[in-house]
Amino acid sequence: MAKVLALISGGIDSPVAAYMAGSHKGVEVTAVFFDGTPFIEPDEGLKVKAICRRLKILVNLRSLYMLPHGENLSRIASSCNRKLVCLLCKRLMLRASSRLALREEAKALVTGDSLGQVASQTLANLKVEDQASPLPVLRPLLGLNKEEIVELARKIGTYQISTSTQSTCKAAPGKPSTQARLEAVQAEEAKLPLEEMVSKALSGRKIEV
Repeated sequence: MAKVLALISGGIDSPVAAYMAGSHKGVEVTAVFFDGTPFIEPDEGLKVKAICRRLKILVNLRSLYMLPHGENLSRIASSCNRKLVCLLCKRLMLRASSRLALREEAKALVTGDSLGQVASQTLANLKVEDQASPLPVLRPLLGLNKEEIVELARKIGTYQISTSTQSTCKAAPGKPSTQARLEAVQAEEAKLPLEEMVSKALSGRKIEV
């Protein structure tokens, strides 16, 4: 049995990515959600639970981990270059997810990244993100456009859940960097107690679904 850890949000893309990874024979999926309250809507966690219950019917999804992320995101937003907040946030989530994946004996991470849809998903920024994870980061949606992803979401029954409410991250900068340099990102991370932040996320984890 090949195990993967899928990063899930209440949006349209990541549930489809988890489905695509889990639809392969012999693959077991564990999901992880980073609860960024108060920067996201309070019902986002409920959406994620509903999405995972739906996915559990379709693929071999074993469980969902809910990790606290609001305090860590607040530290990033208040301490670091605003243009790099999304990248720093994603790298922290990949670090924590990798640590959790190793505990779960998972061999790879799965994300809902689709090339160029948002600032953190340019080729340059994806390369910077990957450097934070010791495990391979699988991106099943990388070659799909938004219409194709929406069609898949409708097909598997997660679209209605994902779009039941609208949620945007309040920590996201108005003008995020699209071509970040690894050295600049690492210089910002030097301002943060990364190990403490990863440990805080993991120690506060809850198992759902």
